[in-house]
Amino acid sequence: MPVDTTRALQAWYAVDKRSLPWRASGGETPDPYRVWLSEIMLQQTTVAAVKPYFAAFTSRWPTVAALAGADEADVMSAWAGLGYYARARNLIACARVVASEHEGRFPDSEAALLKLPGVGAYTAAAIAAIAFGRRAVVVDGNVERVVARLFAVGEPLPGARRRLRALMDGLTPAQGAGDFAQAMMDLGATICTPRSPDCGRCPVASWCEARAEGRPEAYPVKAAKAVKPRREWTGYWLRRGDEVLLVRRPPKGLLGGMLALPVEPPAEAQWREVGAIDHVFTHFALTMKVMTADGDADGEWWPVERLGEAGLPTVFAKAATLAAAA
Repeated sequence: MPVDTTRALQAWYAVDKRSLPWRASGGETPDPYRVWLSEIMLQQTTVAAVKPYFAAFTSRWPTVAALAGADEADVMSAWAGLGYYARARNLIACARVVASEHEGRFPDSEAALLKLPGVGAYTAAAIAAIAFGRRAVVVDGNVERVVARLFAVGEPLPGARRRLRALMDGLTPAQGAGDFAQAMMDLGATICTPRSPDCGRCPVASWCEARAEGRPEAYPVKAAKAVKPRREWTGYWLRRGDEVLLVRRPPKGLLGGMLALPVEPPAEAQWREVGAIDHVFTHFALTMKVMTADGDADGEWWPVERLGEAGLPTVFAKAATLAAAA
């Protein structure tokens, strides 16, 4: 089954692969910089959300050397809204390591790639396979779903990940591992979707054990999710004429290095509560009460009409929208 499944998927991908801005096409050689940048951006983020950011980054910083020389605040601002901001900090760190220690060229082995900041096992395998043609076993969420259904893996995630990787290893060909990995991703994104998989269009339906059972949506089996704890913050909107006070968050920690509204009172003022916003982070849910006042304080003042240029993280952008309308 593995050989037949692999060949069928390769044949399907050759005709029906998605056209994505970071993919090489028409016989082009994959650009490791674009592969790496896209893989970092796509972590826990949809293709649709990544496309405009990828276009903006590659237009502004077309090479890893250009990104390595960028001002960190500019990169963080350009990343604003994409979320998971540790990725942006690692992006800059990685670009600088590649530029200074690897003469501006990404290493071509998984082992060497794993030593770069922000590059984990999945990303190292993806870059090695897609950008350099190495045989590497690439497993993301889409691949996990496809493999779990092909083999009807009943063990729940995350415990099943070791077995799913071993099964993917058995499917991955010696040649063309990059295209095969992308074929698996495309299959999961377009046909073998979490809900209502289109089994009638699937190129590997004949070998799918979950389809044979008549219940593909039952896989992958997932453990019950723990309830996320809820935290409470207060955001302070201090206005001085047509300007609002912003602060830069500490470089390490949540939303590190980003411009934001203060979360401690920045001045003695007549504070007024105007409402609250909700936001969900990876590990907790947040309710932010929003307070407004007029006043003055030391800090970075931004024209309210240009606040969109400040690159506020989404949670603070929500709070700013609420405050500005109050």
